Amino acid sequence: MVTEIKLNDTEIKIAQYVEKKIEGKTQISLTFHVSSDDYHDIATLLYKGTFDVIVPERHLQFRGTIQEYSTSVTNLYEKGQIGEYKLTLIEAE
Repeated sequence: MVTEIKLNDTEIKIAQYVEKKIEGKTQISLTFHVSSDDYHDIATLLYKGTFDVIVPERHLQFRGTIQEYSTSVTNLYEKGQIGEYKLTLIEAE
């Protein structure tokens, strides 16, 4: 079971991981939780849109772009909140 990934140099603990091949490209879908303390750093990271993706437990590494993204909370600036993020990345050309 995959428990963490790296986007660029940021390690993210994940709750759910699905990996598949689509037209020869790797696609991964993730669910992870973000606290109000980490919100700014994660939001800033995700705005980049394209990342060096490393999945250590799968020995997988690729350049990936956001295909889908959603969050359960729109304002994590309020202290003590935790949002569930869903993110799908596809291998870039």
